[in-house]
Amino acid sequence: MIVDESPEWSSISVGPVTTRLLQAGPHQASEAVVFLHGNPGSAADWTALVREVGKRRRAVAFDLPDFGQTVAGPDFGHTINEYTEFLDEALETLGISRVIFVLHDLGGFFGLQWTAANPDRVAAVALINTGILPGYKWHRMARVWQTPGLGELAQAVTTRAMFRRQISSQEPRGLPREFIDEMYDNFDRRTKAAVLELYRDARSISDDAAILAPTLAAVDLPSLVVWGVGDSYLGSELAERQKEAFPSAEVHLLPDSGHWPFIDDPATVTRLLVDFLRTVA
Repeated sequence: MIVDESPEWSSISVGPVTTRLLQAGPHQASEAVVFLHGNPGSAADWTALVREVGKRRRAVAFDLPDFGQTVAGPDFGHTINEYTEFLDEALETLGISRVIFVLHDLGGFFGLQWTAANPDRVAAVALINTGILPGYKWHRMARVWQTPGLGELAQAVTTRAMFRRQISSQEPRGLPREFIDEMYDNFDRRTKAAVLELYRDARSISDDAAILAPTLAAVDLPSLVVWGVGDSYLGSELAERQKEAFPSAEVHLLPDSGHWPFIDDPATVTRLLVDFLRTVA
């Protein structure tokens, strides 16, 4: 049954954090499609997909602490573990007991760690340019952020024009100006500081894949992998390697897309995701 319900913006309190929430579909359903954004990103990245998925299922996206318009609590340390704990508390607050994850970029780190710890509560996983990263070599900007002093300097001197050029130059199709500008508007001092802490905590993420992959593979959840071949941050060779964690994964490479295929090719990503969700009981 198709539900005619547009996405609604609101907020929820998750511990000491009031986070911005985008939701569509039956709001009280205990199973939901949960979208986790990456860096630099926010719940707004998912507006079109939340609208489409919300026609048939509960669809939820929220800002992670110190991203988008959400301010973290005073003791939040911007580590993968703390973001994963925030995710756990957010799902409890929303009354979501069973999840279908749609993950992008850094959102994959938190979503997959939570999935490995709670496999019986995850119905399926959709990975968009993210996942386990065995043998991953960090991209140039990540290495800058991970270097004390140099990362702070790079964040301090980044202007809107520099940000636009840096993002656009890496994308084979480019990205809409309004999308890039919204990312920059949210990339304020607190988010820049959060990115530095998070990337420094995540240095060992490729090593962690050796632990995470067997745990996930033993469950072999229904999974969809969508990867823009032109991604200069996470190479498309990683797409097939997601089968190390999800042996039955359905893998789709988009030859003309970059790091944000749901923005530069929304029709294809929407079709792939909706078709996949129809197979998930």
